[in-house]
Amino acid sequence: MERSQKKQEVLSLRGDINSAQVVIVVHYKGLTVSEVTKLRTMIRQENACFKVTKNSLARIAFSETGFKDLDNLFSGPTAIAFSKDPIAAAKAVVKFSEENEKLVLLGGMVGGTPLTVAGVKALANMPSLDELRAKIVGILSTPAQRIASVLQAPAGQIARVLSAYSKEKQNG
Repeated sequence: MERSQKKQEVLSLRGDINSAQVVIVVHYKGLTVSEVTKLRTMIRQENACFKVTKNSLARIAFSETGFKDLDNLFSGPTAIAFSKDPIAAAKAVVKFSEENEKLVLLGGMVGGTPLTVAGVKALANMPSLDELRAKIVGILSTPAQRIASVLQAPAGQIARVLSAYSKEKQNG
């Protein structure tokens, strides 16, 4: 790789990292091309990204970001998963690593906080932003539904009473 290509790669990686909320570093040694493709697909479905990195370039790129504390994880065949959603990348990587022991979690960082392997797994078990938003909407809409049903109940009761009264009058 020429010097200009290396600079471009560092700038590209730095741009990707700066827009991310979470970065997870993994070893992928022994994964076949089809397994890496499956992993990339899983990660893409979670709106996250997966990139195989050259360690020296990754250290340079990370040195000027909020994720610089991860530089000690870059040794051996490393790759990174990252996303704007703090949970998305963790979910996909942890799920794949449980299915395939060749993908080894090394650690990560979310919002400036370093994560151990256990921390990455705990992050993966949390609900995603979309799931949390759906729960909030459900919580907020439930009282409105209850109010509507309470307001409709008296009108329904009055209608039934009037109906019964009119039937009584007709029959008797």
